[in-house]
This record gives sequence, structure tokens and C-alpha cells, in this order.
Amino acid sequence: ALLLIDAYEGIQEQSRRHGYILKLLGLTQVAVVVNKMDLVGYDPEVYYKIKSDYTKFLSSMGIEAKEFIPVSAKLGINIAKTSEEIPWYKGPSVLSMLDQFPEKQLPTHLPFRFPVQDVYKFDERRIISGRVESGKVKVGDQVVFSPSNKVGVVNSIEAWSVENQPVEARASESIGFTLEEQIFVERGDVAALKSELPIVSTTFDVNVFWMGKRHLEKGRTYTLKLTTQEVLCEIVAFKRVVDASTLETLEGQNFLAKNDVAEVTLRTVTPVVFDLFGSIPTTGRFVLVDEYDVCGGGIITTYTPNKTDRLRDEVRHRDFHWLKSDIKLEERAYRNGHQSTLILIVGPSGVGKAKLAKHLERKLFELNYQSYLLDGRNVALGVSADIESGQKKQEGEVLRRFGEVAKLFLDAGHVVISTSNVFNQEDHTDLRLLVEPCQVVEIFVTDTEELTENCDIKLSIEEAEKESEAANTIYNYLKNKKILTGHNYSI
Repeated sequence: ALLLIDAYEGIQEQSRRHGYILKLLGLTQVAVVVNKMDLVGYDPEVYYKIKSDYTKFLSSMGIEAKEFIPVSAKLGINIAKTSEEIPWYKGPSVLSMLDQFPEKQLPTHLPFRFPVQDVYKFDERRIISGRVESGKVKVGDQVVFSPSNKVGVVNSIEAWSVENQPVEARASESIGFTLEEQIFVERGDVAALKSELPIVSTTFDVNVFWMGKRHLEKGRTYTLKLTTQEVLCEIVAFKRVVDASTLETLEGQNFLAKNDVAEVTLRTVTPVVFDLFGSIPTTGRFVLVDEYDVCGGGIITTYTPNKTDRLRDEVRHRDFHWLKSDIKLEERAYRNGHQSTLILIVGPSGVGKAKLAKHLERKLFELNYQSYLLDGRNVALGVSADIESGQKKQEGEVLRRFGEVAKLFLDAGHVVISTSNVFNQEDHTDLRLLVEPCQVVEIFVTDTEELTENCDIKLSIEEAEKESEAANTIYNYLKNKKILTGHNYSI
């Protein structure tokens, strides 16, 4: 990078901000160009003072400038070649300095990362296209697409305008590849080798530089763009706000003004795939969009897994080692006339959830659907009978075991119905994670106006007490959503 300073004006706030941006971007090859030397009569004292002061500033951030080059861009002095106008300067010109920067090493030694840009269908092939951000991949490698955890084996690597198709792709190459077995992959997924998986989470700590007209603040929604992913996010906490021109901490400030930087915690609406910037820079940096304007950028610095993240890792491990049946879910759905689905009937105690669940189970059974009422108490009496301490309950072991039992029924093609009051709304999010890719339908029985985020059907207590009519309402919803497809419906 070349960092420009006006010799006539000297080191300004913007000069310091630019230096901080260099740190934020992780740029280590830096030269400082001191421009407009003609306006100060090519005075070496001006040059050396700028060099001394700015070297100290850069050193405080761990940055070392390779050279300070005095120039007059208007007159072309020291741009393409050194000039006699500045005889006291013995260093390189700007052009020579650029030639002296060593070529950046391609990150082929890092783990393989391939953000999916698009999927093209030619003939019977689905070509997954994108850019290899780091590492390398070859034909026959097993790749995992995050966050969906779908696994495939690379069948071929497709390149454009080449005589012979390659058998390996390396960092910086824009390529496509096909898989031995067709799976659904979409833009925003990130492919990696099974042995070197990225982080998947909704919460992480970042350093962000803000350039928006409006403040970056809590309570507002922004769009995070990271590789090919675009997801809504919000600020959870301001850990430290820094004046980029002085590097002073602005104590107690819960917003970020234009041209300032901060250490903040971000939370996204849906899980995103990333690496820490210090590990793989290209998948650890992002931009923030406020409405339609790119207003900030930053790097992901730290990540502390929460309960859901740990559960997500367990599910990923389970899915990788799951002994799959030769009978696919689609085949079971065709035979049964419905897709595997978990129906959660939630609401306060004593509102008729249990009776409604039994009535719904009976109705679906009599229509030849594979329905099963899975009550949390039955699971607690069986596979969770050894859990007694409150600590284990807090760690989510009861929830995990319930979800794993439900997953087995869903894998067998059933419609699973549950009414357990043991789990709260946060637990429902974890249940969805445990039973993916099967659908979850949430039915909320309440007389209040409040609705949960994932509520699909709301029933009043009076409506729920009319079990037959309420079951019909749910049945019609399942049909409209193509969950109940009919025994002659071809998927």
C-alpha cells in the first residue's frame, strides 16, 4: 500500500486514520509518499519531521513503513525516477518502490475455502462456481458445504478457455467443479475440506471502521457482506470505541461516529461461515451496509462458542458419521404421502395442548400418515432417566437427547408431534438445528397478542379446546405447505 501525506499541511487526522485502516486490513507492505514537496521548497526538515512523527505513530500499531518518498506529483518528481530537485534523498522513486515490494505469496498453504458464487446447470451437470480464496482442492477430494453440512466428492474441475481441464485448483483461481452426486448447494455456501472446517456461528467479535453518515449503533439492523454471504446483523455490544486519529479510547460511548473505529460484538440473524482474520484473511473480513450504502468494513478478531455453537459442532460431527440408509427421505415421503416434519405445539400450561396433540396424531393416523406423539416426559423417563443434576439440564443435555430421539423418528419418515413445556423459545432454535434438514412447524396456543418469531399457526385457547376443528386447521396448513403431499404425489 502507498499512504499519501501532504507535505504542506503535515500529518493530519486523516493521515492517522489511514494508518489505522492499514492495520485493520492487515497490510504489512507499506510505503509513505510525502507529496507537494514543491510547496515547501523541497525542505528536508519538513520531510524528516513528517518521517519521524509518522514512524512513531505507525510503530505504535506494529506497522513499519518500508520507505518515506518525497515527491511532487504535479511536477512528476520522484514518481517514475529519482530527480535532482531533491538531491538529499537517496532512496527509490515511487515506481521503483512498487517494484521492490515482494510479490504476495498465494495462500495455498492455508485450509481450502471456496465461497460459492453461483451454480450453473449444463446438460445433466451442476457446476458450482466461485473463487478459491485459500488452499487447494483436487478431483476426488471430499468437500463439506457450510453451514448446511452437505458433503460431496469432487468429480471434475471446470476451467474456462483452457485446452485441458485441470485436476487441481489453487488459491486465487476462479473455477467451477462438479460433484459425483448431485446435492443442493446455493450462493453463500462455503466449501472446505472435511479435515479443515471453518467456523459457523451467529455471534463474534470484530474490529470495524465506520464511514457512514449515520452512527453505527445498537437497535438498528445492518447487512453483513462476507465473501458471497449476505445476512442481516445487529450490534450486541461496544467493547471499545477508539478515536482513529489519536488512538484514544472513548470511554462510555455506545455508538460509532464517522471515521472512528471500534471493537464490537456482532450477531447475525442466521449462521454465517467465517475464519478469524489472523488465520485466513480473505474469509475473516467483511463490509457493513446501512440501507443501500457500504458504510463500514472490518475484520473478525475473536470468537467464543456459545451453547448453540457447541451444539452445531456436535450436529456436524453426527452428520458426518451418520450411517445413512439406502432409502432416501424423498422415497419415504413418496411412500408415506408426507415429508418428515416436527410439529411443536407450544404455549402456557393448561391450555389444551396435550388433547390437541393426541387428536392431531389420531387424525393423521386414520388418514394413513405416519404420525407419532413424542412427549418430553417419555424421553425423560427413558433415555434421559440418568439426568438428575440441574447443571446438566442447564447445559442442554435434556434438550439434546430429546432432539436426537426426534431426529431418529424423522429419519424414519414420521410426522413427530410434541407438546413439551420443558423447553423455552431458545431451545426451539436448538431443536431446529438438531433435526435439520427436516421441517419444523410451530403452533402457538395463547390468548395474548405476543407471537414467537417462528410461529406458523396461532390458535386461541378457545380454538384449541375445539380439538377437531383445531386439528383440521393444522391439517389444512400442512397440506397447503406441501408437507402432506398425498400418497400418489410424486416428489
